[in-house]
Amino acid sequence: MVEWIASPGLTPYEDAVAVMEDRATAIAEGRAGECVWLVEHPPLYTAGTSARDADLTDPGRFPVHRTKRGGQFTYHGPGQRVVYTMLNVAERGHDVRCFVRDLEAWVIAALAEFNVTGEIREGRVGVWVARPEKPPLPDGSAREDKIAAIGIRLRRWVSFHGLAINVEPDLSHYDGIVPCGISGHGVTSLVDLGLPVTMADLDVALKRTFDPAMNRERACG
Repeated sequence: MVEWIASPGLTPYEDAVAVMEDRATAIAEGRAGECVWLVEHPPLYTAGTSARDADLTDPGRFPVHRTKRGGQFTYHGPGQRVVYTMLNVAERGHDVRCFVRDLEAWVIAALAEFNVTGEIREGRVGVWVARPEKPPLPDGSAREDKIAAIGIRLRRWVSFHGLAINVEPDLSHYDGIVPCGISGHGVTSLVDLGLPVTMADLDVALKRTFDPAMNRERACG
């Protein structure tokens, strides 16, 4: 059984990391079960293990937290659902790439509950939404906006960190970074797409789609 926890208000980032590390250790040692933790953070930037300093374009705008999760710079803040996944990857196939694909499938399934088509793009981390109503990029390719970020870390085959899905954050806060090191494309949210979705609505969708996505039969090559 996976324990679900939803924390009200804004959770300080350092506190969240400490809780995740403790829980991941306890899961690995068999002292605790798996957990999905739903939080919001005050405005901040996080830098993953591949972050480039040049991608922090406004260093003084919000606090910057260096973290050992995978990925580059990303933003967290009010109106964004952060989903911390403390799950036993060893018991879920011992395959990190498959596990990340399952996380992507979970996000896509949750978005589909609101008739939003999330897509994965080779070479671009996260989940993307086509924006045909916007002008194409200078090279003529279609515009796509990122709606969800994914970045995990493993400790003794237990994952922590996880997902960030934009419900109704202040999208201008992304201006201080190059999100995930990807320029040319933008960011969006469920409300930006014209959908009157609340955080509670998304939480229901995440819970409903978790088991089918995360416990599905799949073959990763």
